[in-house]
Amino acid sequence: MATDTDRTSGGSREHSPAATAKPAVRRKRGEGQWALGHREPLNPNERTKKDDNPLNVRARIESIYAHHGFASIDPADLRGRFRWWGLYTQRKPGIDGGRTAILEPHELDDEYFMLRVRIDGGQLSLEQLRVVADISTRYARDTADITDRQNIQYHWIRIEDMPAIWQQLEAVGLSTTEACGDTPRVVLGSPVAGVSADELVDATPAIDEIVAKYVGDPALSNLPRKFKTVVSWLADVPYEANDVSFLGVVHPEHGPGFDLWVGGGLSTNPMLAQRLGVWVPLAEIPEVWKGVVEVFRDYGYRRLRNRARLKFLVADWGVAKFRQVLEDEFLGRKLIDGPAPDLPARPIDHMGAHPQRDGSCYVGASPIVGRVSGPMLHSLADVAEAHGSQRVRLTPHQKLLVLDVAPEQVEALSDALEGIGLQARPSQIRRSTMACTGIEYCKLAIVETKATAAAVIHHIESTGLDLPISVNVNGCPNACARTQVADIGLKGQLVPGPDGELVEGFQVHLGGGLTMAQGQQSGFGRKLRGLKTTTAELPSYVERLSRAYLDGRKDEDEAFAEWVQRADEDVLR
Repeated sequence: MATDTDRTSGGSREHSPAATAKPAVRRKRGEGQWALGHREPLNPNERTKKDDNPLNVRARIESIYAHHGFASIDPADLRGRFRWWGLYTQRKPGIDGGRTAILEPHELDDEYFMLRVRIDGGQLSLEQLRVVADISTRYARDTADITDRQNIQYHWIRIEDMPAIWQQLEAVGLSTTEACGDTPRVVLGSPVAGVSADELVDATPAIDEIVAKYVGDPALSNLPRKFKTVVSWLADVPYEANDVSFLGVVHPEHGPGFDLWVGGGLSTNPMLAQRLGVWVPLAEIPEVWKGVVEVFRDYGYRRLRNRARLKFLVADWGVAKFRQVLEDEFLGRKLIDGPAPDLPARPIDHMGAHPQRDGSCYVGASPIVGRVSGPMLHSLADVAEAHGSQRVRLTPHQKLLVLDVAPEQVEALSDALEGIGLQARPSQIRRSTMACTGIEYCKLAIVETKATAAAVIHHIESTGLDLPISVNVNGCPNACARTQVADIGLKGQLVPGPDGELVEGFQVHLGGGLTMAQGQQSGFGRKLRGLKTTTAELPSYVERLSRAYLDGRKDEDEAFAEWVQRADEDVLR
């Protein structure tokens, strides 16, 4: 890779060097793409991965760190390779948001870990659910959050307990392998895969094959950055916000298959995935998925960490070149052209009771922004079993479903769920609000999120307002809670308080959304200059905005995002 300026000069003795030297030519710096020969590590993250495949760190955890404790952990393992096994150090208590970007990593680290458990497709048997609950109670101080990646996330995990945790999880077919890191992370799937009356093809076999064949494969364990996947017949998952998505579609000649999307991702440079224009049958999804991952591995940008997501490569190449490289270099064949998918009439969140194709029902229930606990999950397993169910599903909206409920058991189950803090008849604000981990545990966060979101929910419920408005609360700019695609997206930062001092608050994005239904348009919302709110003022701001929407919408069918685009700025402040 050429990084230096080339200079050439020449001429006779009759000419001075200044007259004969050619102007400096600066070669374009490489982006660290392996396929172009740029193999040298270009940042500390790449060096860490080159020095040792991060998958190898599990052996050190089991043989060294679990026996000698936190102080024995190599820093390169602690803040790098541990992620390949789902482990991040959590934030040391008492460090305020103003110090997040000032302190060194070791100053932010607590001696406990956040741990993510892969739950690909969000599918859990009751046996698995009880193990997840038991680990929460035994090792995580009863913490457990349902994330918007269909994961379970624990806190307060000690390194000494990891061998026992892995033993329990793996005994029931769960793992933490590549739950984090520069890897293929958990595969999102429809929470009603295999039971929905609207589904023509159950994508679960493709998800299972991807996980069995490729998760933990050293050939795919060193990607430029994280890699997020959706495989779903239904558009009930955020397919436009992922690196690769396979969405159900019927080809006029070939029948049911999947439409391929690439290059989505939010964070600080949000981009939506784009259709590649191909039709992929169910049986070929794992092969095509692997090809997309390999394009990313070999052509993805590794020089600058903030440009290392697949979305930047797709944006630079365009979908035509991406498809060509995928077909010619990695699949060795042409893909079949395909149509765009049909979308449902309205977005689907699966809350409440709905019929399954077999005559049973599934019941969707809402914790508050995904916050559950070991005791609650134990109770959920007991309640589900008592009402005839042996399986639950997690959704990519921090909610859960109980499957296979006899119609005559639905009301009793719904009441029982409410009794353990899970609303099967949730208000609109409860079912459509999400929040990231926030400053309570996250080292990147600037503000508190979970309790803040709960305060908004309780306040709006107390007013009697029941409007379909989504509120996504994020503790920093990284958009883990999909801030830019919410009706009200809240990005945590310090803002001036009533007395001018800096207090916890949020920058406000309004009217964002993903294309989850016919006629709905994707977009990142309207960001008004200086539109901010303090945390203390947030519940009343959401109420004020909700009332303005209620009074100003054209009719009940006008969505919040549509109203926001035409509303006066003064009304939105």
